[in-house]
Amino acid sequence: MPRARRRNFTPADRRRILLAVDRCTRPGEIGALMRREGVYSSSLSTWRRQRDAADLTALLPQKRGPKPNPGRADLLQIAQLKRDNDKLKVQLHKANLVIEVQKKVGALLALLEQDSKPEST
Repeated sequence: MPRARRRNFTPADRRRILLAVDRCTRPGEIGALMRREGVYSSSLSTWRRQRDAADLTALLPQKRGPKPNPGRADLLQIAQLKRDNDKLKVQLHKANLVIEVQKKVGALLALLEQDSKPEST
């Protein structure tokens, strides 16, 4: 047997249901509306209380889990910058080695060129 899932109402659904409940005037209309929408009276009470408290984010879904730590973001950024810095240091070291080799090769070629020139004295 499939497991029942909790129904999530979007903020638009909540507003629509609350407006429909406010329009109900005859006895039993609210109960019929709640059955049709699959809403419990406790949910209506909570939504009304949030709406009446004028909480602008009351009807928006709340994100679960721990709150983000702004200091942690800074630490992560510092760690990333340190890794980037280490990579750049390695690249700089390699580039300096290549430059040194090029200087030595240039000096050797200059020596070979001098040796290959005939001496005219």
